[in-house]
Amino acid sequence: MKKNNIYNIFKKEFDSYFSSPMAYIFLVVFSLVNGYFFSNTFFLIGQSDLRALFNIVPMVYLFFIPAITMGLIAKEKNLGTMEVMSTLPIKEYEFVIGKYLAALSLIVIGLLFTVVHFFTLVSFGTNIDYGALFTGYLGLFFAGAVYASIGTFASSLFDNQVVAFIIGVFIVLMFFLFDKLLIFVPSFMAGFIQYLSVDYHISNISRGVIDSRNLVYFISIISSFLFVTTQVLNSRKWK
Repeated sequence: MKKNNIYNIFKKEFDSYFSSPMAYIFLVVFSLVNGYFFSNTFFLIGQSDLRALFNIVPMVYLFFIPAITMGLIAKEKNLGTMEVMSTLPIKEYEFVIGKYLAALSLIVIGLLFTVVHFFTLVSFGTNIDYGALFTGYLGLFFAGAVYASIGTFASSLFDNQVVAFIIGVFIVLMFFLFDKLLIFVPSFMAGFIQYLSVDYHISNISRGVIDSRNLVYFISIISSFLFVTTQVLNSRKWK
């Protein structure tokens, strides 16, 4: 188990999702919630695009992603398998990345389930802006990736999954609300606080413009949380 450490950890965690009701519950409820809001705008309001979906998914993420990430590391601590892991030739970063990629893969599968709405639009002969569609999904992918890295971090702090979930929701909600609380922030800090907001960068990408500053933001936040998670596990090993 040398070069394949990340893959093996990823596969073990990914398989564990589908060996329990977790993945199925997530995918079904995620699809139903998003389908409900899409149907409302498409059939009741007559809005024939995916903007409503792109607006609601980030809010659905706020609770769903902490739920699927809360046990990534917390359950290993609770079961005592972290001690076993420390005796294996596995680097902490390999462990963290493998776990993170498993959660991210489940999120991507959830997004793929929403493609049915695209075919609904096509079947009704709606004119589709494929560029906006691509950037909209790209924004949702990066938002999911950021929230999954936050959830992984929260899971590394505790051996209680419920506490990890609550802390994960709190941090994710904070990053979601940053640009909505600018009225309470001193003007000299407004630009910085807005830049920290995930929703601000999703909105930029969803407009159809892929700005390198937005990509740098997403990559930086993801890398930072995964790095800190690795350090948390490192510090625990030396206690």
